Amino acid sequence: MPILIQIYTLVILSLVVASVAWTVTQEKIFEEWREAALKKSEDAKNILARKFFYMWTCEYCFSHWITIVVLILSGFRLLIDDWRGYVIAFFVLPWIANQWMSLYRRVRIDIKKENAIAEKIEENGDKQKK
Repeated sequence: MPILIQIYTLVILSLVVASVAWTVTQEKIFEEWREAALKKSEDAKNILARKFFYMWTCEYCFSHWITIVVLILSGFRLLIDDWRGYVIAFFVLPWIANQWMSLYRRVRIDIKKENAIAEKIEENGDKQKK
């Protein structure tokens, strides 16, 4: 596969991994499941059970599991067209996905900050009018 197509595919697949990992570990739709998983990760007697349930609360951990599924479904290999390409892709995909998630988190924080500043200015403007 030509390198430009590999880069394009890498970006698309990393966005898929980031989207799924972020949605499951951060968004409201899975909040009840995450809270239950967090409780089970703290209460389980078996270490494997604790780690399994913790995985659902950590976007970094979860992105690696999503990467495995994406690699199986897509057959994507990076740079080398054999099993080593899968290994390279396994480490690169979640790394890029986590960069996307970090960027998304920063953008969300900046938007919340700007909204808070705008609300404060609006409140001060309303007080001055009265």
